[in-house]
Amino acid sequence: MRLVHLMRTLTVELDLFGAEFASRNALHPTDLRALIHLLDAARAGRVVTPGRLGEALHLNSAGTTALVDRLERLALVRRDRDPEDRRRVRLTVEQRAMDLGQGFFGGLIAELVAAMGEFDPAELETVHRFLETMTTVVANAERETLSP
Repeated sequence: MRLVHLMRTLTVELDLFGAEFASRNALHPTDLRALIHLLDAARAGRVVTPGRLGEALHLNSAGTTALVDRLERLALVRRDRDPEDRRRVRLTVEQRAMDLGQGFFGGLIAELVAAMGEFDPAELETVHRFLETMTTVVANAERETLSP
């Protein structure tokens, strides 16, 4: 149970850190989750439509539209027509959002990477597998909780 409690503590600390970023930039916590989802998708080469974003964040259509409108007004996200299907809209994170994130989270990321240097590659691979497995367990529990 110690590991479960440590994961919970880490999650709370990261959430508080993210909430501070959101507060300083007049963002709702859901705005931050949306930006993280979009950045992760871009890094993985996945296209995100408003519908897919809403699905990922468990928002209805109206909530998703309000979220994207808010992020667009703040010049953090833009809507682009999909070149392969002009009827479809893709969401793209603006450079301004990346700059804000780097300015706030950059120091923490550097410290995390430095702390990882205390572990050998085999240990880091074990941690990687552990975190992937824990993420899958939580995602599955969330899906089961949300399904009717």
